[in-house]
Amino acid sequence: MTAAAYQGVVVTAPVSMPYVRYSAKEAHWFLARALAALLKASGLAKDDLDGLGVSSFTLFPDTAVGLTQHLGLSPRWLDHLPFGGASGVIALRRAARAVQCGDANVVACVAGDTNHVDSFRQNLANFSRFARDAVYPFGSGGPNASFALLTSHYMQSTGAQAEDFGKLCVAQRANALAFPSALFKKPLTLDEYLSARPIADPLKLFDCVMPCAGSEGFLVMREHHAKSLGIPYARILATIERHNAFPDDPIQFRGGWAMDQDHLYAQAGFGPPDIDLFEAYDDYPVINCLQLEGLGFCLEGEAPAFIRKHSFTVDGSLPFNTSGGQLSLGQAGAAGGFLGLVQALRQVTGQAKKTQVANARHALVSGFGMINYDRGLCTGAAILGRA
Repeated sequence: MTAAAYQGVVVTAPVSMPYVRYSAKEAHWFLARALAALLKASGLAKDDLDGLGVSSFTLFPDTAVGLTQHLGLSPRWLDHLPFGGASGVIALRRAARAVQCGDANVVACVAGDTNHVDSFRQNLANFSRFARDAVYPFGSGGPNASFALLTSHYMQSTGAQAEDFGKLCVAQRANALAFPSALFKKPLTLDEYLSARPIADPLKLFDCVMPCAGSEGFLVMREHHAKSLGIPYARILATIERHNAFPDDPIQFRGGWAMDQDHLYAQAGFGPPDIDLFEAYDDYPVINCLQLEGLGFCLEGEAPAFIRKHSFTVDGSLPFNTSGGQLSLGQAGAAGGFLGLVQALRQVTGQAKKTQVANARHALVSGFGMINYDRGLCTGAAILGRA
């Protein structure tokens, strides 16, 4: 069954707070800065925001409701989104339905985290009871170990080579050099990628995201409201969401996108050939491969061959992670789950500046989150269209 369209509901006001490697400020500060930027970009007053969606790992012990008191907000619709890298798509889906049915007029969706010197270790220690019980007794833990396992399995199953992953990383770095707030400022060559120091075999340095601090945000409202404010907006053409897909798979070699891609493209009324750019969740390159396959750009196991055929740069074939993605911009905690959506919104509204893809009409955004040792549990995708 095809979901009801998001008729008359739009997404607007893409904002990003410049990322920093470390910060003594709390997540609340970064989320507040994103909200302030949303108000400035839209011309709205704080009291005009009657809906709020929040994603953050380091907001604890507060949740979204605690944040409302910190910021002096009184929303009539509120959502806390503990979905990590899938949180941007899920925030969009839920906010759009809230506006569509009249539960809110304007929903501010924000994600952000701080990065103290020790906050990443503390976050990992309490991230997942499943992972903690499964591997910590053996001296393993954290995402590098999990994604090394997934990457090794994928390479053995498909024949993927390090050069295939490297091509994506090099292309993303080229895109990041045109994005002002990217934390990585130097070009990356394939030789540098291949000769980087090992982290967790087969992963090397440039396969791994760098934790940092920052925030992202966007607004969801009715189309006539955006027009009255005179702000650029994008239409929501399709979305999907799936949790714990393929639970009987012994290890993750596919994600929920593979279950729902037909549903996504049926909503949009077109398929991968009509996608002008792809913003994928990219904490590790192997997940990019699963998204290329799961969202129909190639068949299962054929991402390596697909990668060899395309350039993925802003001015090349299938522009991919046009801001550099997390691998070259940085991973600001849960804000990484909003990064692709915010950049896709810039692209289809013509606000991407030096990273602008020519004639960007349709942008695909994909999310992936909440790794539990041998798999990520949350997947989602959205297609945004130029108004």
